[in-house]
Amino acid sequence: MSDNNRSRSITQGVARSPNRAMLRAVGFGDNDFEKPIIGVANGHSNMNPCNAGIQPLVDRAMASLRAAGAMPQVFGTPTVTDGIGMGTEAMKYSLVSREVIADAIETSVNGQAMDGVLVVGGCDKNMPAAIMAMARMNVPGIFVYAGTIKPGKWKGQDLTIVSVFEAVGAYAAGKMSDEDFIGIEKNACPSVGACGGMYTANTMSSSFEALGMSLLGSSQMASPDAEKADSSGESAKVLVNAIRKNIRARDVITRKSIENAVALVMATGGSTNAVLHYLAIAAAAEVRWTLDDFERVRQKTPVLCNLKPSGQYVAVDFHRAGGVPQVLKMLLDNGVLHGDCLTITGRSMAEELAAIPDAPRADQDVIRPWNKPMYAQGHLAILKGNLSPEGCVAKITGLKQTFITGPARVFNSEPECMDSIMAKKIKPGDVLVIRYEGPRGGPGMQEMLAPTSALIGQGLGESVGLITDGRFSGGTWGMVVGHVSPEAYEGGTIALVQEGDSITISAEKRLIQLNLPDKEIAARRAKWKQPAPRYTKGLMAKYMRLVSTASLGAITDGPPRANAIAAKPAVARTAARPAAAKKKPAARAKKARRPAAKK
Repeated sequence: MSDNNRSRSITQGVARSPNRAMLRAVGFGDNDFEKPIIGVANGHSNMNPCNAGIQPLVDRAMASLRAAGAMPQVFGTPTVTDGIGMGTEAMKYSLVSREVIADAIETSVNGQAMDGVLVVGGCDKNMPAAIMAMARMNVPGIFVYAGTIKPGKWKGQDLTIVSVFEAVGAYAAGKMSDEDFIGIEKNACPSVGACGGMYTANTMSSSFEALGMSLLGSSQMASPDAEKADSSGESAKVLVNAIRKNIRARDVITRKSIENAVALVMATGGSTNAVLHYLAIAAAAEVRWTLDDFERVRQKTPVLCNLKPSGQYVAVDFHRAGGVPQVLKMLLDNGVLHGDCLTITGRSMAEELAAIPDAPRADQDVIRPWNKPMYAQGHLAILKGNLSPEGCVAKITGLKQTFITGPARVFNSEPECMDSIMAKKIKPGDVLVIRYEGPRGGPGMQEMLAPTSALIGQGLGESVGLITDGRFSGGTWGMVVGHVSPEAYEGGTIALVQEGDSITISAEKRLIQLNLPDKEIAARRAKWKQPAPRYTKGLMAKYMRLVSTASLGAITDGPPRANAIAAKPAVARTAARPAAAKKKPAARAKKARRPAAKK
C-alpha cells in the first residue's frame, strides 16, 4: 500500500489536473503529489486558556510533518469551554460540541481524502471528539494535547479553576473575606493550558496514552513549556511512520485498549465524563463496551494517585512524579493492563513501558505504591435501581460516607437549584434532584460544577446528596450521582420524584432508589406529560432529535433507538414498559391526559 493511498484519488491521473491546480495554489510542487497528505486539526482559540496555547504546537507539528516527507494541510475546529459557559445557557452547547467537532474533523479529512490526521486540542470535548472521528473514519491518527495550565497561587495555596467555583459558595455563606475572594479569582489561572487537576481534560488526555493514541508522557506537560512543543513535533513523526505502516485507528482502539484506558482513569481518580466519552468512543470504533464494563474494571483497579479534586496535587506535580507511564507500568506489573495492545508507535504497550521503573519514586506522594493506594478500588461506581434502571455514575472518592437516605429537594433545572443553594435553603441530609438536564431534556447534559462547588464552599459536600440526569465537571466531588438514565424528558423515574420523597444513594450496594411502592410510581407515571422542547430550531433542536440516552454515550450517530425515541409523541417512556402497554400508545396517551383535564 502506498503512503498516499487515500489522497491519490484527488492527486493522480489526467482527470485530476484541476484538483492538482488547486493544491498548487497552497504550496504543492511537482514532487509533492506522491507524498501523504496529512490533516492537522487545529483547535487554537483565544476564547479560553485551554486552547490559547495551541498555535505553536500546530506550527511545530506542521514543520515536523514536512521534514518527514508529508504534506500537512491545516484546518480549524470549534471549541466550547466549560469553565466560561458553566452555570449559564451557554453550557448546554458543551457536550453538543463533542459531536460538532467530531463531525468537523470527519468532514475535513474525508472531504479532502487525507491520508491521516493529527489533532491538537485543549478543552474537554476536543479530545473525545478527535478519537471518535479517527475511529469513525479508521484512518491513521494521533492526538496532541495542548497541555495543562500551571497552578495559580494565593497565600501559599495551589489554585485551580475549581478553587474559584468553591470560593463562590464560601463567600456566599460568609466564610470568606473580600480579599480572599478577589485574590483567588485573579490568581487561579496564571497561564495558558487546560484546567490543572485530574478534571475532564487531563483525564481524557492521560487516558489516550493508555489507549495508545498519544505519546507516552505527553499528556500532563504544562502548555507553556518547551517539552510540550517537542512532543508535538515527535507526534508528527510517529504519525508519518504509522501511515507508512498502515496502522489505523481501529488497529489501536480495541476492547482491550479501551479497558486499559478505563483502568488508567480509575487509577488516577479521573472524571465521571470519561464514562460518557468512552461509551461514545467505543460506539465510533464499533467496539462492544457497556456501563457494566466500567464497574468490572473499577473493582480490580485501585486509585493510586493523590490528585485534585479529591486529592492534593495537580497535573504538573503528577508529571514530575512520573506521570501516566509510571501508573501504566504499575498496572501492567500487577495484571490489570493488557501489555499486548498495539500503540500508534507500532510497538506494543509492554514494549513502550519496558524502560519505566516498576515502582514510583519514594521522594513523592502523588503516585502511591501498589500496596498503599489511596483507595483499594476505583472511584467511578455504576449505580442502578428504580431511579436509574439503565445505570448512572457516582464518584465516590474523598468521601467519609458513601451512603445517604434523605428527603428529595426537587429542581427542574440547574439554575433553580443554584438559586436555592445561594439562598441557604439546603440543609444537611437533603438529596437534591436536578432534572430535565439530560441529553434531550437540557438539551446537552450541562455540568453541575456550580451547585456542587457551592455546596462544598458552604460546608455541605459531605452531608448533602445530589442526583441528576445531567453530568458533572471533572472538578466535582461529593455525594453526587449523574447520567441518570432514562432521563426525565423521556419519562424516567427521576421525572416522577416529588418534594420530600425519600431517596437512597448507596455506593457500597451500587444502588439508587426512590423509596416508594411500585404502585405509587406507576400512578405518577400515568399522569406524567413530556414538557415542550426547549429548542425547536437550530443545532440544539437537531441534537435533541438525534441524541441517544446517556447510558449509550449521548451520541448522535448511534443505533436507531435514538431516532425512534425522538419521533414518538409526548407520552411517558421508560426502559421497563410492559409489552402489553406498547400496543396502544394512543390510548395510553389519552389516559395520561385525563387527570390534568379534571383539575
